[in-house]
Parts: sequence; C-alpha cells; structure tokens
Amino acid sequence: MSELPTRVLAVASHVVSGYVGNKIAVFTLQSLGYDVAALNTVQFSYGQWTGTKASAQEITDLYQGMRQSHLDDFDVMLSGYIPGAEAVVAVGEIAKELKTKNAHAPGSFFWVLDPVMGDNGKIYVAEDVVPAYKNLLQYADLILPNQFEAELLSDVKIVDTESLKAAIQALHDKYRVPHIIITSVSFSQTGKQLSVIGSSMTAAGKARLFRIVFPSIDCYFCGTGDMFGALVTARMREAVRDDDADGAGNLLRVASWLSPDSVTVASELPLAKAAEKVLGSMHHVLTRTQQGIQGIVDKTRAGLTEDERTSGKAEQHIKSKAAELRLVQHLDALQNPQVLFKAQSI
Repeated sequence: MSELPTRVLAVASHVVSGYVGNKIAVFTLQSLGYDVAALNTVQFSYGQWTGTKASAQEITDLYQGMRQSHLDDFDVMLSGYIPGAEAVVAVGEIAKELKTKNAHAPGSFFWVLDPVMGDNGKIYVAEDVVPAYKNLLQYADLILPNQFEAELLSDVKIVDTESLKAAIQALHDKYRVPHIIITSVSFSQTGKQLSVIGSSMTAAGKARLFRIVFPSIDCYFCGTGDMFGALVTARMREAVRDDDADGAGNLLRVASWLSPDSVTVASELPLAKAAEKVLGSMHHVLTRTQQGIQGIVDKTRAGLTEDERTSGKAEQHIKSKAAELRLVQHLDALQNPQVLFKAQSI
C-alpha cells in the first residue's frame, strides 16, 4: 500500500496573474508531491491591486466548510500574508484547532508561520497586526520572519551578529518557538552578500544557530518570501523524515520535530539541511529569472500604444511583470536542487 501524500493547508494571498502568495505556494508544494488545500486571504488582480480581502469571518467559514466535509486532515499548515489583525486571529484559531485535534500524536501536525508585516524598516500592515502575531508565536513550530519582522517580534534591534543572536534567543525564550529562520539578513553596506540565520532550540530552549551565506542578485523580484516559505515547508519535512539523529530515524513522531540535544552541531540540524536545498533552488530560479527580464520588458513595451510609451505610466507595471519568478520554466530546480551554499554553525 503506497504512502498517503502529505496534506498541507496553505493560507495566503491569491493573485489572478503573477506569482506571489498561494500562486507560488500551491504550485511549488504540488510540484514536490504534496497535496495542497489553498485558503486565500485576498484575491487581487495583482498589477493594479484591484480585488477583495477576506474578512476574519470569511476565513473561518471557509475552514469550517472543509472541516464539516472531513477535509481537515492536514499534516502541515503554511501561513503567509493575512490582511488585518482580526484575520490573523482567525488564522491562528485554525492552527490551534488543528494542533488540538492532533495533540494525541506528537509531530503529526506542524505549523510554518511567515509573519508578513513589513521589510527594510517599514511596516506595511496595521499596527495592531504586530501584537496579534506575538500572541500566536507560542503555537507555531517554525517562523520565517525577515530581519525587520524579527525585530518587531523580539523587541531587539538587529544591527550585527550578536544582536541577531540575541533576537533569536529572545524568540525562543519569550514564545518557545522551536524553529526560527530569519531571511535576507545583511549587515554589509555593499549588499553583495546576504545570509539566512536559523536555529532549532534545545530542550531547555537554547538556540542552536547556523548561518548560510549566499550572493545577492542585484534585481527586484516578486514573491521570493513566498517561494522560500513553500520550499522550506517541503524540505523541512523531508529532512526530518530522513534524519537518524534520534536513533529511531523518525523525528516526525517527535513534538515540533525537534532534534535531541545530542545534535550539538547546528549545521547538521534538519532545518539547516532543508535551508541548504531551499537556497539552491532559489538561486537557480532567481538567476534564470534575471536573465529573462529584459526580453519580457522589450516584448511588453512593443505592445504599448504611443501614448502609453511617452507617458511612462506603464513602466512600473512592465517591470513588475518582468520580475515574476519563472517557476514553471525551471521546475527541475525545485525538484532537484543543487546544494550550492553550505550551512555553518555559529
């Protein structure tokens, strides 16, 4: 009898055209063999941001409809952009319900939370979203904040490696978050290199820190955070399944998939191994996307009217279209990643 596919509930935004939110998450996870249910928190056209946002009640109703149809047998939940504090609370209630349902079997449900709030020192959600996320961190198994979001959640200003380590330890201490990855960390003025910093805590809540350094690609892309979240969800489960560190070879039956304290080399943690594969896939896709941008820009400009060309109003939308990740064209990079950048323990 073949093994049933892992079922993922993906809660994020949806766009009619382009690749962000669930348009990335669903495709990526399905490409890696996961069975995905998509609960869309917004529906936008994308280019002009026309569309609708789901209310907290609508999010709850959609989930309850699945539950009443016995479709709530999820192994993993991945949550991304959520519009407003009330909706954040509603998504948190879904995660808590799934955790309670699976409480009899440790490790049978895992929540990956990407607390989408802002970037580059700017918050682009309502202020009350921040405390709403803080109230939910204790229920998450893995969180994926960027550098700015990690500051908001930890209340630690990140300016160097030591303050970053302090922020991660604060998240372990305050909220007992088992796994943390802070994405796109940069202290360099040149911006030529970025880092991913991760940690899986010990039984006592102490950080086991690793860093992966990779080259920055000088280009604007849409949806990289969503791609990272989907890939790390898949690769984390894969790494945990294949890990032998607990002596039984099945960390999937351990609460929050936490490796035992005997794993003292952080670069050997499943989270580090997962992140290595994720960054290999992303580097390939981003590089190929960058190489194809000018061709898309030229083709799109050729279809403009003379008034559109001279006014320049369409230029921003052309660049956004050209920056869409070329996932479909590089499926092999998702399925068969090369490990280009190795994790190092901190």
